[in-house]
Amino acid sequence: MNKTNAIVNKKILIYGAGKSGISSFNYLKNKNICYLYDDFKTNRLKKYKKNYISKQKLKKSKYDFIILSPGIDINNCSLTKFLKNNLKKILTELDIFYKSYPNITTITVTGTNGKSTTCKLLHDILSNHGIDSRLTGNIGNPLLNEKKITKNTVFVVEASSYQLAYAKNFRSKFSLILNISPDHLERHLTMKKYIQSKLKCVTNQIHHDISIIQDNEAIKNILKVKRVKSKIIFLKKNKYLYLKKKIQNNYFKKFISFQNVEFIVELSKFFNLKTKNILNSINNFKPLNFRHELIHDSKLVKVINDSKSTSLSSTTPFLETKEKTYWILGGLLKKGDKFDLKNKYFKNLCGFIYGKDKKKFYRILKNKINIKLNNNLRDTIILISKRIKKENKKITILFSPAAASFDQFKNFEERGKYFNNLVKKYLIIK
Repeated sequence: MNKTNAIVNKKILIYGAGKSGISSFNYLKNKNICYLYDDFKTNRLKKYKKNYISKQKLKKSKYDFIILSPGIDINNCSLTKFLKNNLKKILTELDIFYKSYPNITTITVTGTNGKSTTCKLLHDILSNHGIDSRLTGNIGNPLLNEKKITKNTVFVVEASSYQLAYAKNFRSKFSLILNISPDHLERHLTMKKYIQSKLKCVTNQIHHDISIIQDNEAIKNILKVKRVKSKIIFLKKNKYLYLKKKIQNNYFKKFISFQNVEFIVELSKFFNLKTKNILNSINNFKPLNFRHELIHDSKLVKVINDSKSTSLSSTTPFLETKEKTYWILGGLLKKGDKFDLKNKYFKNLCGFIYGKDKKKFYRILKNKINIKLNNNLRDTIILISKRIKKENKKITILFSPAAASFDQFKNFEERGKYFNNLVKKYLIIK
């Protein structure tokens, strides 16, 4: 497929040497003069030392574009002043992709919770209909790593607020905003700014583009003052409730918000997808790692690893159970996060809190559920192993931290793997 409006013969600074930054560098380097910079000289930069530029040198140079990786916070990085003086030159990986493939069909999925599972399920459904679907963004490959793209290729893009915040040109034919609750306010500062970053995939659309959005008053209020050109569909909850009876996969029946499935059903109208094939894909779907993943189930205990949970709002739906549950949580509490579980579920819960913000979590949950405090995850598992022996009924152990992992772990994946190893080592399960 021929590229259109691709960036060529430009001098480009790529800030951030993570997956997105390296992907952008490799994509642009052959037809441009590219430099790499990162706040930290990691091992991955050794391979690119000829193109690495020091902080002192880059500030003395002029660039046509600055490609900003999603992990860079413009207000909290080593180049804050430099970036603010060059705001008009800042682009993102999303912008480069759109400039290169403006006519490709793109489905962008964003929201606070459930993006990865929704994207993977949508990708499976499209693939099962014979469509050349590519799973990209926060899940799957970086967009710019994809090869052999044709006019019939469909990109399913999981986009975070970080990826969208600084995007200027990126446009998506279809945009899905699944849900909105407080998240990443340490960076966005206010809910309004957080929502506005999510809405970038809507406000950049043109006529004949489609957006499917959770029926949310805060979003509606912001869109009232925006000149949105695309068709907006506000999806009401339980519009397709009749399909829930046909779902056999317990992962979707019990744990995953059915409304996220409803977004796919609503979108299916524009791709002529068959309901039978959609249901087959749902029923055959296997949970992604660390997203309410069942790692053990016996007569005495069930263990679920939901390390991906980084907020109370993402965990709350899974606490709505009649099962006696040991809920393991802790880490860095998200700014503005709230605990909205109904009182009738409190009696079934015992919270085991660890990590840097354990006292903050305690203040939120005290007088609601029974609580035990520990310094770290290892001590928590050891304590639980002792408690289980004294129980006379089956216990569900739910590892759903409801917090960012960075106080003790590199990311939620490392946290999830560590939890699994602790369970194997210390938890006596028969």
